Amino acid sequence: MNYRDYIEIRADKRFGKPCLKGTRISVYDVLNWLANGMTKQEIMTDFDEASEEMIQACLHFAADKEYKHALLY
Repeated sequence: MNYRDYIEIRADKRFGKPCLKGTRISVYDVLNWLANGMTKQEIMTDFDEASEEMIQACLHFAADKEYKHALLY
């Protein structure tokens, strides 16, 4: 999966935080909801603009960011 198909970073949206394209939902929001026990289905029910692919893209984004961070050490 290419998470860049689903995630954008724009200075004029949420102070430049990575967000789901076409929404104001940040990657951090999605990861926090998942970490607090929400299911993908619950997120999609609460936020009809979010798709399963978008949620999965957030996980890929976080994994890629962690991998790149680990390379520095």
